[in-house]
Amino acid sequence: METKDISRIALGAFLISAGISHLTFARKEFQAQVPDWVPLKKDDTVVYSGIAEIALGTATILTPEKYRKTMGQIIAGFFVAVLPGNIAQYKNRKDGFGLNNDKLRFARLFMQAPLVAWALISTKDD
Repeated sequence: METKDISRIALGAFLISAGISHLTFARKEFQAQVPDWVPLKKDDTVVYSGIAEIALGTATILTPEKYRKTMGQIIAGFFVAVLPGNIAQYKNRKDGFGLNNDKLRFARLFMQAPLVAWALISTKDD
């Protein structure tokens, strides 16, 4: 198994784990990241995004090789799409996941770029 495949499978496992946490023990924490302008209830948004993460993670692991690049682009788009939640958490000074001060919430904003890179690199064509 190639390093890229291990990285892709790890990304899938990461997404599945995050999705499960959305639906179970971290539901309240994730609600802190839902911007007020989202037209759904915060808990519903967390549940739907958790289901999406589980589906994306599963697809990342199981997608046939010829579709992996597209899958990586979809996941990268998902990571970009959740960035407004991280910005809202910072802007509104909402605690969650140990991000209990502006410095930590601000630093969290820079974690999306490595996630996007992980999605694109681990699924790119050889």
